[in-house]
Amino acid sequence: MSVTTPVPPALREWAQDIVGPVLSVRNVSHDRPNSRVWELTYATGRVFVKLSPNPASFGRETRALREVAPGLQMGTIPLLRGADAHQQALLLSPVPGRPVKSLALTPGGERSLHRQAGSWLRLFHGGLGDLTARVRQDAADEIARAARGADTHVERAGELISTRERQVVRRHAAELARIGPLPTAFVHGYFQARNWLLDIDHAVSVFGAVDVERARPHAVVADAVALACGPWVGRPDLEAAFWNGYGRALTSEEERALCCLSALDAASAISWGVPHGDEEIVERGRATLARLEVQAA
Repeated sequence: MSVTTPVPPALREWAQDIVGPVLSVRNVSHDRPNSRVWELTYATGRVFVKLSPNPASFGRETRALREVAPGLQMGTIPLLRGADAHQQALLLSPVPGRPVKSLALTPGGERSLHRQAGSWLRLFHGGLGDLTARVRQDAADEIARAARGADTHVERAGELISTRERQVVRRHAAELARIGPLPTAFVHGYFQARNWLLDIDHAVSVFGAVDVERARPHAVVADAVALACGPWVGRPDLEAAFWNGYGRALTSEEERALCCLSALDAASAISWGVPHGDEEIVERGRATLARLEVQAA
């Protein structure tokens, strides 16, 4: 989406009904086709207005911000100022801090960041006792759906992945279906550095996260896939710091599930990234399948 795309008039009017006259508008969308986010300033502050890419994303983000966000530390996740199902629009409070990808962190600073990320995610996930029977069943259904989705990912990728890569994906999907019950939670769904903020204007830095449009009941380990396929590669210290912050290590079943979900994520990344020109996500997907193939050899 172009950074010059103006906020739709109806969206601006809706936001003004909640916060008052808007003084300035800045497009802060991510560099992807379905990202539509604007920063609005008004007399006493600023907010973000977001158009969800589809009804499912709108429902997931709205639910997470209404049911999960109030239990987290103030300022570490957006607060929902308003929601309009007709426009699929969300009005969100800002989260203090700077995007972590813009920070030049030392190795020790990176370990501290991942420890804080793990601690934040544990609070977001809550305890097992917090889950209703419906959420547990929805999570189990999501895991089963992921296992069944291998053929869809492979078919969508087509010739973009090799025969050996297809075999890797299908083998891990079959293994995921065989793994027994996994710890579940209401997951963030898009937990990676591009959605992390760090407020360093304090004696102790404060971690925050945004973009919960993929939040849903799932296996806890699903929130580690993007990290295991990205910043943790070659950095076991970051992975150890994360789980130290989370408060527990993965079970052996979760370790297996992480490999399986990573294979499915890789096929999905390649099939989406190539036609959309996202070389970073394509490279990550290919590297993941290559590592899994070596591990299986």
